[in-house]
Amino acid sequence: MRLIVGLGNPGARYAGNRHNIGFLALDEIARVHRAGPWRRKFQGDVSEATLGTERVVLLKPQTFMNESGRSVSEAQRFYKIALADVIVLHDELDLAPAKLRVKIGGGNAGHNGLRSITAQCGNEYRRVRLGIGHPGDKALVHAYVLNDFGKGERAWVEDLCRAVADHAHLLAQSEDASFQNKVHLAMAGRGWDDVKQVNAAATGRD
Repeated sequence: MRLIVGLGNPGARYAGNRHNIGFLALDEIARVHRAGPWRRKFQGDVSEATLGTERVVLLKPQTFMNESGRSVSEAQRFYKIALADVIVLHDELDLAPAKLRVKIGGGNAGHNGLRSITAQCGNEYRRVRLGIGHPGDKALVHAYVLNDFGKGERAWVEDLCRAVADHAHLLAQSEDASFQNKVHLAMAGRGWDDVKQVNAAATGRD
């Protein structure tokens, strides 16, 4: 069994924030793979699905980002899931918008959700880094991640979440390189490998 976690902040106020792209991607996985109903458990919203041949638990912590680890650790202990089988979908400032990378462990790059999970569970879990770009000034980061995606950004956000969902079975089967490559090809097929197109979309983001 795998535990797939989407990170975000709960409530309508934050639903469209850049910080919530992990929630958005997980919701799309649940929709595409016809996951069971969401239930409140482990201080989060929980569902179950089958991705390919793998049974997975989907979790959206409802603790607010900074305390995500409390929810993740509860679910991990209950299902007796190894840390290597925990997969976290999260926003990544250090990746260009519409890009995706998968890695195991490493630094948390100032991401409070990852920091909390590492503190509660350990560091060697798998991270699906969903690029949202950087505002260019560290002082602007807080406002940037807690603002909604602009109209011009929503097309690539929807395409990225759909690509993640379409190929999530590879992620569940620990075929990380294949998953990353398939998502890249899907995004390229929609033109999002073109930096100019992504930047043009971003000009209307706020």
